[in-house]
Amino acid sequence: MNINGVSKKFELTKDTLRYWERLGLLPEIKRNESGYREYSEHDMNWVFYIKALRKAGMSIEALIEFVKLYREGSQTEQTRKSLLMDQRQELKEKRAEIDKTIKYLDYKIVNFEDHTLNYEKEKLAYDAKD
Repeated sequence: MNINGVSKKFELTKDTLRYWERLGLLPEIKRNESGYREYSEHDMNWVFYIKALRKAGMSIEALIEFVKLYREGSQTEQTRKSLLMDQRQELKEKRAEIDKTIKYLDYKIVNFEDHTLNYEKEKLAYDAKD
């Protein structure tokens, strides 16, 4: 599949794909006779994997380290697993903060009229002339 097809399939810009390749996050993509990138199934698996880790909030620097470790072989499995576990924990903490914010917004929405009414009473009291 060419870069345009991969870009559409994974909803990524072509610039992002080129950037990831330049950083070494993707394997070197083979070129056809005309010099255009031709992504194999293996290449697209890497695109999927890198996109998933980016969506999980993993930084580019951490991804570079992760891919480097992956290429070093099975002796780095525990380190790679630890990186994934750390990222999962970070996501859980973010989710807890988001859940807390949603709960607060739910409260504000349910009690919206009460808060508005109190504000109006306060405003009337503030504007009232003795």
